[in-house]
Amino acid sequence: MDTTTFLELAIQIAMVLLTLSFFITCYRVVVGPTLPDRIMALDMLVGVVIGFIAVVGVKTGYYLYVDIAIALGLVGFLATVAFARFVLERGMTEEDRSTGGRKAGAE
Repeated sequence: MDTTTFLELAIQIAMVLLTLSFFITCYRVVVGPTLPDRIMALDMLVGVVIGFIAVVGVKTGYYLYVDIAIALGLVGFLATVAFARFVLERGMTEEDRSTGGRKAGAE
């Protein structure tokens, strides 16, 4: 087995595994059951798409795709942080916000 055949085989295996993980993660986004589960699944989808971009970059030999994947990773991280803040704020009352999340009487 020469290196080109091995690379093509590795690309095909990676595509199959990424496709499988994509569908499993999409199922988790739809089914849930909770909002944090869906947020983590969306974060996982970003990771899967980064994997797809990297494999396509290797397959085509156009390595500018790696820069696109890095940018997508940054955007995905920022989206996850924003979702986490949303979930944190959703459970807080006005009194919790005014005390900075501490319980009344606690120091």
